[in-house]
Amino acid sequence: MEMSAAMFARVSFYPTLLYNLLMEKATSRNWYDRIDENVILGALPFRSQANDLQLVLLWLLFKQLIKNENMKAVVSMNEDYELTMFSNNAPKWQLLGVEFLQLATTDIFESPCQDKLYKGVEFMNKFLPANNRIKGLTTTSSPENVGTVYVHCKAGRTRSATLVGCYLMMKNGWTPEQAVDHMRSCRPHILLHTKQWDALRLFHQNHLQKS
Repeated sequence: MEMSAAMFARVSFYPTLLYNLLMEKATSRNWYDRIDENVILGALPFRSQANDLQLVLLWLLFKQLIKNENMKAVVSMNEDYELTMFSNNAPKWQLLGVEFLQLATTDIFESPCQDKLYKGVEFMNKFLPANNRIKGLTTTSSPENVGTVYVHCKAGRTRSATLVGCYLMMKNGWTPEQAVDHMRSCRPHILLHTKQWDALRLFHQNHLQKS
């Protein structure tokens, strides 16, 4: 099942990426949306070498995002093959002064594992102001690192939304339902299936319901 899911995710990558581009252009969907003062949830950030004009324009948009939104870090839930053709790897992000964390998760059928979700929240916590940092995490940071974290997968709807949901629960003491409701108010087209809901509930049970 895992092999067939991975193969299907690879085969469907380009058609679904094209669908996301068309939907962003033809509807009111945004390529990314701010979730709170320190987190943006969005779709795949394209690199400058892309040949398509629309992709180049999106890259220029991301350069502005780094400057205007004080973007300090990127968390990618994509697998390597998803990033190879269109997006930046860690060294290329570092050239832009942006820290990078990849938590590779198979698209469509899989949810990020609990270890990756915790690691992602811990990483995001590094960029919160000291007075707003999540208590109980062993994250260290410095004032110059405070800023926005861009969390993405291919479409910014499922894998990345699962991680951002875990972040919101730990930061605000919310239930999975409260976290998802908030994300939907900011980014209405997020899409969580049973596996993602199960991951959110297990994360909540492990980290917010401890006695």
